[in-house]
Amino acid sequence: MKNLFRAILAWMGAKKMSGGRCGCMTIFFFLILYWLLGYVFEMF
Repeated sequence: MKNLFRAILAWMGAKKMSGGRCGCMTIFFFLILYWLLGYVFEMF
């Protein structure tokens, strides 16, 4: 459940950061945010 919530948050953030236009940028931002959220969720 934690990974699903992490993926949803990363996807929403990636869509906001890329503006929803370019698919490659959305995936790039998604991977970065997913990786960073992994550290955040490990602290809790």
